[in-house]
Amino acid sequence: MDFKVGVGKSDFEELRESGNYYVDKTELIYELVNDTDNKVTLFTRPRRFGKTLMMSMMENFFSIRKKSERIFEGLAIREHEDFCREWMNRYLVLFISLKDAESETYDVAYAKLMTIIADVCKSYSELSSNVVDKDDLEVFAGLKAQKGTESDVQNSLKTIMRMMNAVYGKKVILLIDEYDVPLAKASEKDTSKNGYYSRMLDVIRGIMSTALKDNEFLQFAVVTGCLRIAKESIFTGTNNFTSYSVLDERFSRYFGFLEDEVAAMLQLADRKEATEEIKEWYDGYVFGNSYLYCPWDVVNHISALRYKRSSRPKNYWKNTSHNGILLTFVKRTDFKVKGKFEILMNNGTITQTIGDELTYDTLHSSEDNLWSVLLMTGYITKADAEEEGETVSLKIPNREIASIFEDTVIKLFKETIDTNMQKSMMEAFWNKDVEEAGRIASELLWRTISYNDYHEDYYHAFLTGVFVGIGYEVESNKEKGLGRPDILLKDEANHRAIIIEAKKSEKEVDMDKDCDRAIEQIITEKYLEGLYGYKQVLCYGIAFFRKQAKIKLLTN
Repeated sequence: MDFKVGVGKSDFEELRESGNYYVDKTELIYELVNDTDNKVTLFTRPRRFGKTLMMSMMENFFSIRKKSERIFEGLAIREHEDFCREWMNRYLVLFISLKDAESETYDVAYAKLMTIIADVCKSYSELSSNVVDKDDLEVFAGLKAQKGTESDVQNSLKTIMRMMNAVYGKKVILLIDEYDVPLAKASEKDTSKNGYYSRMLDVIRGIMSTALKDNEFLQFAVVTGCLRIAKESIFTGTNNFTSYSVLDERFSRYFGFLEDEVAAMLQLADRKEATEEIKEWYDGYVFGNSYLYCPWDVVNHISALRYKRSSRPKNYWKNTSHNGILLTFVKRTDFKVKGKFEILMNNGTITQTIGDELTYDTLHSSEDNLWSVLLMTGYITKADAEEEGETVSLKIPNREIASIFEDTVIKLFKETIDTNMQKSMMEAFWNKDVEEAGRIASELLWRTISYNDYHEDYYHAFLTGVFVGIGYEVESNKEKGLGRPDILLKDEANHRAIIIEAKKSEKEVDMDKDCDRAIEQIITEKYLEGLYGYKQVLCYGIAFFRKQAKIKLLTN
């Protein structure tokens, strides 16, 4: 078999026609229609967990305008023969995605929303029929030309569905993908109580309520997003409405890849040796009672492995979603969450009260809300799939997300560090005042968040950040003499340099001897060699134990 994976392909028909590997999630269709009686179903999941591909799959299955027998051949849904005869390509489907209706300003975001609606109208040009109400035809023409009023936009989906019903004589299956993206962006950019967010909320509420509430042309609707918006009453009054979040067991296995699904992909790709590293980097999400991998990451990395067998895992996720909420959260001094972040970043778990009904304009109003948002958006996950209730244990799911937390902590340190303390510590180093330099280093450690369980790499990054933050050129682990010093700091303007070798102590009582061990390494590895022309080169051994630092100077 010529194994191919399609990176970034979210169109089901294109994926299947091009021969790309597809992890079969079609059983969701049968379970949703046959085993529930939901008029409106909302699935909330983090970005990059296959929501759009799932919606495209449903469109291709239900739409009367498609001929889908071939692209569903061999998939699980075809085993339900009677169901397929009744539902496959038998219904009208209106599919709209709001993922691109976002911008820095309301006017541009609203214009993008009008463009999305206009494109939907253009795809249904046959609705300009004499069997359609003339008033609807006029509104439809305005929407198609992006000249509709705000009221027309708010009623647009119901108008189109009424016209579809008039032409085809059938009710409509409505699929709305990423419904909350316009509100998420608006909440970031709104600076006033009655600004961007409230205006966009009014528009989206109008679109959703008219399409979903008491709509006689609706067969059923499926909606996807990151959060269930509760307070704004977008879904209030909707008949037979059900929401499934990352906390719910039902449908939990359909968004993300199960372990055996990833194993099957690696087997077909002839890359089974990558199993453990893929698990370490991209597994660990707990949705309901299912343990899942992020599909976006798995597909990207297997594609890289197919090109180059030695490709190392990397963070594919961080550039696909806004990570600013982590920094906003940890900077909130009123919430006192630094200790919890530190536990999480050192592979621990915290216990927190969470909920899945949130509202973008109150996300930052409580600590519980923010932990809930981090859970719903994939930055943390439940630690135990069997745990139920509002109070649950939480953890960072995998190495990829841990690296995003680390990047956030580094950024926080750079933004909040007291430059006067940095400068004072630097002066202490140049003045050979090891007591003062050690005191300030310890104080700075207390002010930041530790990660990597206080590994030596953490301390190296900490020191580098302190020195770079006040403008020094720093080399880390570069070749010098017989080995590599942890840090080489150069002040070329004054022809002087500092060499630092850092050690992590296992116990506080070991710090003194570990300083001596660091200095001995500077001598035996001849780190001073190659630093010709410098008038002064100071060598320090530093020992760290948790948030304490002890410093010794190499004396002649």
